[in-house]
Amino acid sequence: MMITVQIAEIKHVKAIVNVCIEAQWATYKELYSKEYIEQIISEYYNEERVYKEVTETGRGWGGWFVALDGEEVVGAGGGGMTGAREAEIYVLYLKPTRRNEGIGSKLLHAITLQQQELGATIQWVSVAKDNQKAIPFYEAKGFRFQHEEEAYEKGVHEDYISLRYAREVGK
Repeated sequence: MMITVQIAEIKHVKAIVNVCIEAQWATYKELYSKEYIEQIISEYYNEERVYKEVTETGRGWGGWFVALDGEEVVGAGGGGMTGAREAEIYVLYLKPTRRNEGIGSKLLHAITLQQQELGATIQWVSVAKDNQKAIPFYEAKGFRFQHEEEAYEKGVHEDYISLRYAREVGK
């Protein structure tokens, strides 16, 4: 298996959507309501939005990166700059059957390099409270817990908590 990571192309849109939907259910089915997961999927992980995010990039959104096993998309992620020296990992998902192979590390590395080239010295990420798939991963990469806050997208009757993590990535 040779995993390669590259900036996503239009031909990857459907596969990015599929990876993100599979990962949403695998990651959050025990943490969030079915309605909330469906709301997030319909808003963020639809072909129209992902197409736009593949074709329209810039400082605030560096575009989707894909992890490829041959031609198969097995992971996807992206981030952007939120300030002169601050960056954010917005999304990083793998096919649930492909965890613990170093794929997430390769995606994170590619996004980090892009952000460092734009001047990032601090990198942030939000992780759902109790997300035991993501928390150990980010902590192993040097992210340190900073504070809790209300989740970015809230359902009508839900008050989910995000944990904010940060690490130094610049010189």
